[in-house]
Amino acid sequence: MKHVYSVTQVNSYIRNMFTQDFMMQSIRIRGEVSNCKYHSSGHIYFTLKDGRAAMTCVMFAGSRSGLAFRMQEGQQVIVDGSVDVYERDGRYQLYAREITRDGVGFLYEQFEKLKTELEELGMFAPEYKRPIPRYARTLGVVTAPTGAAVRDIIQIASRRNAGVQIILYPAIVQGEQAAASIIRGVRALAAFSVDVIIVGRGGGSIEDLWAFNEREVAQAIFDCPIPVISAVGHETDTTIADLVADLRAPTPSAAAELAVWELSAVEDKMEEYAAALLRAMLDRCARYRSRAQTMGALLRAGSPAGRLKQNRMYVLRLEERLQAAMREKLGRARHRFALTTEKLRGLSPLDKLSQGFSWVMDEAGRGVSDVELVEPGRLLTIHMKNGIVRARAEEKEKVIR
Repeated sequence: MKHVYSVTQVNSYIRNMFTQDFMMQSIRIRGEVSNCKYHSSGHIYFTLKDGRAAMTCVMFAGSRSGLAFRMQEGQQVIVDGSVDVYERDGRYQLYAREITRDGVGFLYEQFEKLKTELEELGMFAPEYKRPIPRYARTLGVVTAPTGAAVRDIIQIASRRNAGVQIILYPAIVQGEQAAASIIRGVRALAAFSVDVIIVGRGGGSIEDLWAFNEREVAQAIFDCPIPVISAVGHETDTTIADLVADLRAPTPSAAAELAVWELSAVEDKMEEYAAALLRAMLDRCARYRSRAQTMGALLRAGSPAGRLKQNRMYVLRLEERLQAAMREKLGRARHRFALTTEKLRGLSPLDKLSQGFSWVMDEAGRGVSDVELVEPGRLLTIHMKNGIVRARAEEKEKVIR
């Protein structure tokens, strides 16, 4: 009678077979994502399929650090993991440890991974960015010798300043040899001691631009002693070279404008500076002239001649004040004299005589104003307004009034 096995024994046996198979424990499988579900526990359950078969897959929450994107239906992915049997259901499935997108998605994952690594190394830090020379005389260009990029750079640089020397390193910018060619171009132009270097090419797919996402190219740009302007693809394209370079230009044309100074603008600016300098000089001369005039006036005022002049003017003013005071005082004196004269005139005997009065004096020259003082026979002298009369008193008569 044949031996009879239980279901558990069979499932355990099959599981051991998968466990002992080295290939099943470390395998990479490409396929399309289907029935993807993010569980609340953090696990991800999905199906991996191609045109003829499907496989159940699970990524446990502890392995989620190996997933850099959110899985969606229809994505093409490559899953690294192991194939094993879940004994309870008797079903084998793929236990995913790392998931990357296939094709463009894979390149994108590589780009993000390298970007993170270089950022952690500080290669994108602003303190390592060198300033672009304002007035470059020699411009180095690392790009394909044919194509729109080099034509745009030469045309714009020549239009902005025909005196700038352009040195082209004809590099391979696409394919397996591109990275090494770009590195040689950067190092060659650095050895030539140009003032600034433009590294770039025209637009394309991520595969076309991939050489500018290589670690070696990024390291060469970072180590370059000459300031580097990256101009890879279109404005929407971003490469590792753009992040490492000292300055990123959205297009090769923009890179030429950033690298080469415009001669006409500089001439205009020089004219503005000349006009501003002239205005400043004229203003300063005017200030110094005004200051010199002020100082001259102060010197003249402080000189002996100036002091004598000031003192002379002071004396003249004093003399004028004195004369005015004297005239005023003399005027007051004349007025008082006139008043006094009038008063005296009113008291003067001569004035009385002119009015018809007479003045009588006795022989002793004393005035006689009382009849009692006159004796008959006495000699009297009578003063009138126009002369003297000598008379002798014959008699006297006293009149009582």
